Amino acid sequence: MSEVKIAAESRTEFGKGAARRIRREDKVPGVLYGHGSDPLHLTLPGHELLLALRTPNVLISLDIDGKTNELAIPKSVQRDPLKGFLEHVDLLLVKRGEKVTVEIPVQAEGELAPGGNLLEHVLAALPVEAEATHIPEAVTVSVEGLEAGASVHAKDIKLPSGVTLAVDEDAVVLQVLQAQVEETEGEESEEGEEQAAEA
Repeated sequence: MSEVKIAAESRTEFGKGAARRIRREDKVPGVLYGHGSDPLHLTLPGHELLLALRTPNVLISLDIDGKTNELAIPKSVQRDPLKGFLEHVDLLLVKRGEKVTVEIPVQAEGELAPGGNLLEHVLAALPVEAEATHIPEAVTVSVEGLEAGASVHAKDIKLPSGVTLAVDEDAVVLQVLQAQVEETEGEESEEGEEQAAEA
């Protein structure tokens, strides 16, 4: 798992006006909390943070005011609903060797059995417990040859060493749905449907 170094500044100004000023400087307001310590309000560089957050559960090494170094993982990210820029980030303080509960993306590989079946991601992300410095970026599941009605449970997913499930092992993660052929044909030819209804 990659570790990204970001220089952060502690901030003393709060409220919407202060947050707007921070964003105008291409920076992002954030809060670092955890381990029973008082929340620390930070200003983070917008571009570097945006790049770092492309990796799910990225481990961020924060250099705060050039004085202290802390490790953190993103807990909550707020984006502008229209423009997509970062509005605020909550960071969770972690220690090397500490276990944390996070959600990791589930990626499917392989081809389903023939017949135009559909793969549904019941859980887009799998809750797991992992060491803070060894959080996997994703888990990959083979769906090769799965028929309609088949499902993949949490317990069927092979996790990296040191990573355990933080969800019921019988929870359905992926399932194969039967293609609804009639609807597809109906959408292609509404006229045919009307003629059939009249007959």
